Amino acid sequence: MSEKHYPLQTTHYKLFVIVGPTASGKSALAMRVAKEFDGEIISADSWQVYKGFDIGTSKPSKTDQKRIKHHLIDVVEASEGFNAPKFKELAEKAIADIQNRGKLPIIVGGTGLYIDSVLFDYGFLPNLGSAERAKLDATGLGELIELAESSGVELSGIDTRNKRRVIRAIEAGGQKPTKSELKPGVLIVGLKPDTQELRKNIQARTKRMIATGLEQEVRALSAKYGWGIEPMKGIGYQQWRPYLSPMQSLSATARSLSETEIKIVKSTRDLAKRQWTWLKRNPYIRWFKSAQAAYDFLTKTL
Repeated sequence: MSEKHYPLQTTHYKLFVIVGPTASGKSALAMRVAKEFDGEIISADSWQVYKGFDIGTSKPSKTDQKRIKHHLIDVVEASEGFNAPKFKELAEKAIADIQNRGKLPIIVGGTGLYIDSVLFDYGFLPNLGSAERAKLDATGLGELIELAESSGVELSGIDTRNKRRVIRAIEAGGQKPTKSELKPGVLIVGLKPDTQELRKNIQARTKRMIATGLEQEVRALSAKYGWGIEPMKGIGYQQWRPYLSPMQSLSATARSLSETEIKIVKSTRDLAKRQWTWLKRNPYIRWFKSAQAAYDFLTKTL
């Protein structure tokens, strides 16, 4: 973990951000900071946006949501799609609303793309509809390159061996995504516990989820929606499929309850690694090994 930091800005902080891998203690720190500095929390979690997906996404409790106002939780139905451009739109509206009421907006989460889209004002490329995308997906790479060239889409700087990137170039009509410098008035802290501590946190949280009714939640949601919708593919949900519906599962064998728990833990650890890989590239994050250390820093800074 690098100790190199960009110098703190001298302007008054208008936006506070807490990042880190899953189960690192972000939510508890956010609640503490929100109470201390009269803030409201904006969830930057790609799964907590879905209504009904509560235990498996570690959604803040109803009690916590009453004590501190939360935003971008339960904003779409499970059958609806959600993405980074939509998050950016809603998050920026929430930030403006919170600031206009004289409070401190606090973005909290581990979905790096969502957070960066706000902090660096991403300009996203347009997407085609599902039918058009399916047609491109079914087209061979050579034909896609010919289509791009005949449509005047510039492919220089794009790996033309990568079909997905060629399709994105065609979708965007040759436009390039944009990214700005970090917004002024932003303070970002990150939580990065020791590896062993993070593993213990993940195991303990998974056990709590199961003890508080995760299996029942997944049973109800799978019966209502099936396994094909996007949130059912999330960690804490998809791992139950071989256990709850072995005959319909794509897995060769059904899993026991204990095997399901192990699979959730492993998938969560893998997620934590991916989150760290993304977040560590941001040089503006000030990293701390514990929530207490981060809180002590913030009480002297905010």
